[in-house]
Amino acid sequence: MRPTRTLACVLSLLAVPVCRAEGPAAEVHGQATYIRQLKPGFSAPYTGTNSLLPGREGGYTFTTTLFLGLRHGDTEIYFDPEFVQGAALSNLHGLGGFSNGETQRGSGPNLRGYRARLFVRQTWNIGGAREEQKSDQHQVATSYAAERVVLTAGNLSALDVFDAMDYSHDPRTQFLNWSSLTYGAWDYPADARGYTWGAALEYITPAYEVRAGRFLVPAESNGLRLDWAPGRRYADVAELELPYKMAGRPGALRFLAFNNRVNAGAFDDAIAAAAGGVPDVSAVRHAQSKKGFGVSTQLELTQDIGAYIRAGWNDGKTETFMFTEIDRSLSAGALIKGSSWRRPEDTLGVAAYLNGLSEPHRRYLAAGGLGFFLGDGRLNYGPERIVEAFYRLQVTKGMAISGAVQRIENPGYNRDRGPAEVYSFRAHWEF
Repeated sequence: MRPTRTLACVLSLLAVPVCRAEGPAAEVHGQATYIRQLKPGFSAPYTGTNSLLPGREGGYTFTTTLFLGLRHGDTEIYFDPEFVQGAALSNLHGLGGFSNGETQRGSGPNLRGYRARLFVRQTWNIGGAREEQKSDQHQVATSYAAERVVLTAGNLSALDVFDAMDYSHDPRTQFLNWSSLTYGAWDYPADARGYTWGAALEYITPAYEVRAGRFLVPAESNGLRLDWAPGRRYADVAELELPYKMAGRPGALRFLAFNNRVNAGAFDDAIAAAAGGVPDVSAVRHAQSKKGFGVSTQLELTQDIGAYIRAGWNDGKTETFMFTEIDRSLSAGALIKGSSWRRPEDTLGVAAYLNGLSEPHRRYLAAGGLGFFLGDGRLNYGPERIVEAFYRLQVTKGMAISGAVQRIENPGYNRDRGPAEVYSFRAHWEF
């Protein structure tokens, strides 16, 4: 190999995709995100076991990730070692829409490392114009045919493939609330850290995209250990995406459906078994299904403004098993680049979330039952209403800081408590 060629391949390891045309290409990216939150005190006539605490409190998260990618021909392999530590507000209790999307169940004050992802992406290019893909996290620089079939399999997040919303999906750079990550009502497959194992197959054309996948589920509600019996316990998801243009601006309409087969308890079964006492959903668990769907759209309104709307629903019969306690969800928001005030790399974001519970879920909580996240001891039901705004200031090419505020009415779906406010500072670095 000539010396210049050797140097080119060395540079490719630093995310400079200069040797992909003649052979394997390897790239490295990384990120680190620190989020500090403050919640002032709020009014609450009573507080239960799983309530958002009414006193003043703080919380934080720190995550750092390496994104390692290797491509050979049309086969790509990605590996993400990740480290996390943090302390959640109210020990991650008392909300459907939690205020920090970087918070993980089971994280603590000590820095912990683990494998976040290890997956393969195989592309079969069928035809049409080639679409250049720039070097990025989970993307070695390459090009794909406009019509193609893609198989993604291994250890990953289901959100890597499904509900790929441009304007609301990443708490490291965009909105923070859990309701912004995806459909709040989609109990999406994940362990306590947000990852799972599975496979998804996509058929992509300029006119439409369709994808479907099956993923592992935890052995128990919101647990870290996965159930390795995908024929008996599983999460299936399918999505149809229809690109469109409005006034010459690109948009996308998406329809998602899911079916989870898990060992979960039903709210009405727990109420019946309690015979007038306090119900316990964990005492009536058995194999059953939860079904739901979501509809969303996103649209580039101008060169500097993009907006989205998401609506989700699940049957609400059984306990939340993997995500959060939301059975009905509606969210909308917009991201605005700072070009008009001569800060083109800055971003202003505004969003609103409306979260709701099914009738069986309400009855269970009103009777004093505890969910994984909720349980005030009683319930004067009201939809959880959240408004979020943030400003992201680009300091240098790879460094940004953000300030954010969230106002939460009826925290934990309880009109007797709140409203609560959460103020956030975020520092994010990537290369």
